[in-house]
Amino acid sequence: MASPDKDLVPVIDKDGVRLTVDDAIATVTLTNPAKRNAQSPALWRALTEAGRQLPGSVRVVVLRAEGKSFSAGLDRQAFTPEGFDGEPSFVDLARGSDAELDATIAEYQEAFTWWRRSDIVSVAAVQGHAIGAGFQLALACDLRVVADDVQFAMRETSLGLVPDLTGTHPLVGLVGYARALEICVTGRFVAAEEAVNTGLANLAVPADQLDDTVRDFASAVLAAPRDAVIETKALLRGAQDRTYEEQRTAERQSQARRLRDLAGVGD
Repeated sequence: MASPDKDLVPVIDKDGVRLTVDDAIATVTLTNPAKRNAQSPALWRALTEAGRQLPGSVRVVVLRAEGKSFSAGLDRQAFTPEGFDGEPSFVDLARGSDAELDATIAEYQEAFTWWRRSDIVSVAAVQGHAIGAGFQLALACDLRVVADDVQFAMRETSLGLVPDLTGTHPLVGLVGYARALEICVTGRFVAAEEAVNTGLANLAVPADQLDDTVRDFASAVLAAPRDAVIETKALLRGAQDRTYEEQRTAERQSQARRLRDLAGVGD
């Protein structure tokens, strides 16, 4: 895929991650197509840093990847005894205390958590394979636009592991418990048509239209006032944890804030 941010000066460009900012739109690009954008702890730290480096002007964050695959998942080097240079191997991690292992996994998860911040809307542009950690990274975003060649798969269970990079919560929320369980334990591929039909993806388009379509999504988000988008996102994000009556109350409170703001009346 051609890079829509190639003429911008990167804020971050390291360890397979590039962050560029164009006014209200930030683009995070996975930049190691030779390895199908396989993921590593260094890449996760770069993703975490990208979230921390976002200027306050950013309203939309686009996540995309160079090459034919969005991300083939965790780099298999992680499963070797030597692991990655300068990193503890998974064998070393397994030998650590429960507290150490929990802290390490929590650090890895930080790369996947900031995409749902209330002050931004994140859109993943997904083509080709999005497997394991790649699937979970796409799930970390608010919206997903996919190419018609997309192949989602959650392969962790097949490897004797569990999905632990924050993907289980959004997956169940999008497709329901039974289908989420089936997708995870079988490790099968989910193609574009099923992804759209089940809610995993908002839209599927030909691969050569993916970047343009995502830009259109970003423009549509930017057309609405920022504060209204923030309030709406927070209202919808909390809906599944509230009762019907609690959601009614939340709607009233949110609307009161918006009306006061529009009228210039303080609380």
